[in-house]
Amino acid sequence: MLISPDEIKKSVSKKGWEYSNKKIAKSFDFSSYNDNIKFVNNIADLAESLNHHPIITINPSNVKIEIYSIQFNGITTKCINLAMKIDAIYNTN
Repeated sequence: MLISPDEIKKSVSKKGWEYSNKKIAKSFDFSSYNDNIKFVNNIADLAESLNHHPIITINPSNVKIEIYSIQFNGITTKCINLAMKIDAIYNTN
């Protein structure tokens, strides 16, 4: 089920996620490219376990994550849960 834009902003904006074009997005900074890849590998494992896969863009010093539901063409509770779990992965590195 889709979440309203107001609820999305309340849920994730305080944590640095931005809502735009029916997606939530956030960039995560790292000191090395290898750290970027380790982070992405952890996200890949998480995404597979949840069967919910974000768009991941890897740059030399950061990783950008975009999340949305293809099935519902917007943001669902599953998307918000994935975002919070990605934040938890980042905060444990």
